[in-house]
This record gives sequence, C-alpha cells and structure tokens, in this order.
Amino acid sequence: MLRIGITGGMGSGKSTVAKIFETLGVPVYYADQAAKKLMHTHPVLKEQIIGLFGPQAYADGVLQKKVIADAMFNDPEKVKAMNRLVHPITIQDAEQWMAQQRCAYALKEAALIFESGSEKQLDAVIGVSSPLPLRLQRIQQRDGL
Repeated sequence: MLRIGITGGMGSGKSTVAKIFETLGVPVYYADQAAKKLMHTHPVLKEQIIGLFGPQAYADGVLQKKVIADAMFNDPEKVKAMNRLVHPITIQDAEQWMAQQRCAYALKEAALIFESGSEKQLDAVIGVSSPLPLRLQRIQQRDGL
C-alpha cells in the first residue's frame, strides 16, 4: 500500500483536497484531529503535557486549550516543547492507522509533515498551495475572524 501525505499552509486547501479523495473512497488520516484526540485520551501524553504546563493544563480530565494557548503565545520554547511531545505520538498513531488500511493507497493530511519528520513514513507527499489573499479569506471564514 502506498502512504501519501497531503500538506500545505493554513488555508491552503489541504483538507478540501483530502475530503475529495475521501469521497472517492480513499481512507484519510487527519493528523490535526488525531492530535487533539490523543491529547485528551493518551495517558502518557496527558502526563507529559501536565509536566510541561502544570496541573492547570487539565480540569476534570479535559484539556484546557486556553491555558495551553496562553502559555505558548509568547514562548516559542513552549511551542517547540509541545510539538516534541505531540508529534511522535501522532506519528506513531498514524503509522498504526496506516498499517490497518487495506487498499491501494491511504492519505495522511497534516500541516507539518516535513517539520515533524513524518515524511520518512510516507512514500510521497502532495503539496497544496493557494494565493495568500485566498488563504487569509479562508482562515477568516473558518475561524469567524
């Protein structure tokens, strides 16, 4: 089975491209959605996030996104540290997911394929790009800005 990545910047249209493949019956692993789920369910990752951000990172077992976002906003080292925690576990989860697929090819949609090193587990990568004004318009619509 071929393992193909789809990547691109925010608002580039990578999720739209992935959804087109999905409507054609191609399985797609959405790394961002998976990472969010893993931050809520993976016990080791939760423990590591608490170690990085303190016990206020979770309240009643629920990730406190605002606490995390506020802590990372002005601290690039916290962003790097968070990525070092989340990326390996998400890459491992994607590998396990890919191993379960029974088809000619499967896709992994992720913004940071090369930055996270996950291209090493892929046979090819599709880059999606769009003009900056269109990307900004999409981000504004998506996020209600």
